[in-house]
Amino acid sequence: MFFFIIELLMPLKRWKIISSKRDKSYRVFNLRTDRARSPRTGRNHDFYVMESPEWVNVIPVTQGNEVVLIRQYRHGIRDIALEIPGGLVEPGDSPLAAAIRELYEETGCREEEMIPLKSVHPNPAIQNNRCYTFLARNVVFSGARELDDKEDIEVVLKPLEEIPGLISSGIITHSLVIAAFYRYYMEYLPGLSK
Repeated sequence: MFFFIIELLMPLKRWKIISSKRDKSYRVFNLRTDRARSPRTGRNHDFYVMESPEWVNVIPVTQGNEVVLIRQYRHGIRDIALEIPGGLVEPGDSPLAAAIRELYEETGCREEEMIPLKSVHPNPAIQNNRCYTFLARNVVFSGARELDDKEDIEVVLKPLEEIPGLISSGIITHSLVIAAFYRYYMEYLPGLSK
């Protein structure tokens, strides 16, 4: 019992990086191997990191309180997923600029207002990036979509009040989409009533 209490009182420290080497580079991420020393044990360990640009996702809501969702083929799960628009922050772009671009490219929508809803680390154990979430208010369809060659996307409108049910029933399963709606329902909406 005494050992456990002392262990809890020891301050947690960052690990010292001994070496870092980029192993492989792909279009959307790089693989990096870091060798780091544990401050607690003094032992060296290898860690494998996916370096990726920042990401954005957008909750587009129409004036009639419908969410503009996308159904998209996702090769990682080899299936179609129901999501919100999103993508990479390109070099030279800000997260806001990327959110505006991705919304238009994937849905053909323009927004009256784009509100930042904070960011999350997608998987800090093996990734170094953030995903920024935005709320696009009063979106309207304004033109043809500009899909990439690898994007097969169908635009779907769903009433905002149906989103929690789509999540709890397992129809929306993408963790970053669920995190975005958490920001909306648990942080943004309650802040409006203050």
